[in-house]
Amino acid sequence: MFEGEELKRYSKQTILPEIGLPGQEKLKNAKVLMVGAGGLGCPVLQYLTAAGLGEIGIVDDDVVDLSNLHRQILYTTADRGRSKADAAKEKLTLLNPYVNITAYNKRFTSGNALGICKHYDLVIDGSDNFSTRYLVNDTCAALNKPLVFGSIFKFEGHVAVFNYQGGPDYRDVFPEAPPIDEVPNCAEAGVLGVLPGIIGTYMANEAIKMICGIGETLSGKLMTINALNNTTSVFKVGKQQKKAKSLDINITEPVPTTHPEITMDELNNWLTGSPGEVQLVDVRETYEFEDYNIGGINLPLYELKEHIGLLPPNKKLVFCCQTGQRSKIAIQLIKALYQGQMYSLKNGII
Repeated sequence: MFEGEELKRYSKQTILPEIGLPGQEKLKNAKVLMVGAGGLGCPVLQYLTAAGLGEIGIVDDDVVDLSNLHRQILYTTADRGRSKADAAKEKLTLLNPYVNITAYNKRFTSGNALGICKHYDLVIDGSDNFSTRYLVNDTCAALNKPLVFGSIFKFEGHVAVFNYQGGPDYRDVFPEAPPIDEVPNCAEAGVLGVLPGIIGTYMANEAIKMICGIGETLSGKLMTINALNNTTSVFKVGKQQKKAKSLDINITEPVPTTHPEITMDELNNWLTGSPGEVQLVDVRETYEFEDYNIGGINLPLYELKEHIGLLPPNKKLVFCCQTGQRSKIAIQLIKALYQGQMYSLKNGII
């Protein structure tokens, strides 16, 4: 099955007893689709190509821009203006000519999602917008395909495995998309250049483990990594009861709505004017809370559902964390379980 040069190419990988030749054969037989060839897609594609996958599909309708190059290191200055999917295919073929790569130089839409995904065994989502994330998730759920998910924001990234062996999917963590006007992208919020490499490498690692059937995956878990303060957290994710979705997938862009978010000044005014009407809930880890906090009670994010009875229904709940990201997740996690008023502290306690 392998040519002589292939065996030498993968030799340092195949000597691992967990992989061996049987695992390498699984990799060569695997068909993986990468949605997005940007910051996350670049490291995922590079490592999976180097690992010796059989087929890789790349979906991206964007072109290489100079502002991409500090983090999308698969491309060079000479690639400016080129299709990312085509440029990626060219460079990855040079990296490993034994991998069959297909470039889909088009946007991933409800019209082509099923047709593209059905050819592949596993899908990896490196997209940068919520409408595509929900479309990828719902397509994988409809076709019963496992999904590796990753996202990045400033210094923080998320990694998870969805729809794997009966496990939860993306909508179990985020049932609904946040308002479109409350979701900054990399162009607006910025991102540390090395962060996509860190998160993308984790994503590639999850894909390899699933293909080879080794190790413990992030199915039923959401890993968060903060590159600024070197903290890593893994939150348990439960499977929620949802309405069955039709194969006729039609995901539209979320519309702007009022997001339950307040500033630190607004919180201080509430606490000064009507302190008995507000309950501050810090959803960071206990050690973070003990190190520094602004008051309130401490209920770590992954324990929030278990202790929902501790949340007073007659008060305004204000969730806070380090940067404002986990507090938004908190609202999404208990949205269907808590009927009172809930707010997220904008930008966190820092």
